[in-house]
Amino acid sequence: MGGSPGDLQQAYARRGICRASNSPSVFSRRRGAAVPVVSVKTGGCPEDCAYCPQSAHYETGVERQPLLSFNHVIKTAREARDHGVTRFCMGAAWRQVSDGPEFDAVLEMVRGVSALGLEVCCTLGMLNESQARRLAEAGLHAYNHNLDTSAEFYGQIITTRTYEDRLRTIEHVRKAGITVCCGGIIGMGESDKDRIGLLHQLSTLNPHPESVPINLLARVEGTPLGNAEPLDPFILVRTIATARILMPASRIRLSAGRRSLSREASALCFMAGANSIFVGEKLLTVPNPSRDEDDELLEDLDLRPLPHA
Repeated sequence: MGGSPGDLQQAYARRGICRASNSPSVFSRRRGAAVPVVSVKTGGCPEDCAYCPQSAHYETGVERQPLLSFNHVIKTAREARDHGVTRFCMGAAWRQVSDGPEFDAVLEMVRGVSALGLEVCCTLGMLNESQARRLAEAGLHAYNHNLDTSAEFYGQIITTRTYEDRLRTIEHVRKAGITVCCGGIIGMGESDKDRIGLLHQLSTLNPHPESVPINLLARVEGTPLGNAEPLDPFILVRTIATARILMPASRIRLSAGRRSLSREASALCFMAGANSIFVGEKLLTVPNPSRDEDDELLEDLDLRPLPHA
């Protein structure tokens, strides 16, 4: 036989450690969601959000474009579904939704994407109760409307829409029976106190947002924040971890700014509690890791697709 019982025990223990160290189960979550975001109407937004390349107030190279066609959106959504995604998000660079042909066209897109068996999410700016109800009737599953930052720091970033405006839209969405996707952006020059204020506001929404995107500022030349100091990735990791503790049932989505993260920093974000990413070569108009890069990262972390929420 060879070897004492102690030697065998040590060998088995080493084998177990070896298996554990090579197992993706060392990561905190084994399931995650990959969500594509498509800009169905790009540029020319009248808002003055200091981080946004789609604002008409800044020269960023993003040109105003008309609303995408229904067929283009459905083709893109079908390709995403065939790639294994279960949720599809559409964004329009509007301050607020206006009733009329363009909103009617978006409602038709929502119906079409929903008919493909996908959860549909939209981010279209401010909504009134009637518009939220019409989106719900068309089959909208989720509406994204971020708070961006704390109420106290908000005026340093945006002057064309109030914090109360944002909270009011979230109320209309919730009242219509649509799930809420609401988070913020860090790295805009805010303090730790402001990041705590944002998380406090999100965690006191009742109920919690089903989806909480945590964005790292994507610095875009031409915007007021184009030369902002890069944020320490550990602050992003701590923000995600805190969001996970405060909102344990929410999907914490690692959102914009991932191009500036190393693979190791991305892995730490998932270990801290992120369980979703937005995929595609662009997140609306800002660069995003390629789908191949994301697929490789998710495979290395053994993150499996999540079912519908």
